[in-house]
Amino acid sequence: MSKLNPQQYKRLKLEAKSPYRGLRIFIYAAFAGSGFIGAVVFLARLIAGKGELEANLGSFALQIGVLALMVWLYRIDRSK
Repeated sequence: MSKLNPQQYKRLKLEAKSPYRGLRIFIYAAFAGSGFIGAVVFLARLIAGKGELEANLGSFALQIGVLALMVWLYRIDRSK
């Protein structure tokens, strides 16, 4: 078996501590982007007065909630 250099060992050790971190970061970014786009769309619908106010306001709040959740999860994951 070949010896690992210190840089490879450090990288493997970090991956063992938090597996699939890169995948999680990608998922956070994808959902945050989706939440941002949805929030912009529903904010535009609210400003334009299209559709029912209650439905658009609820959908806008949901998109903001998704965006806030992804930012919060990313911050938790980054601090580990």
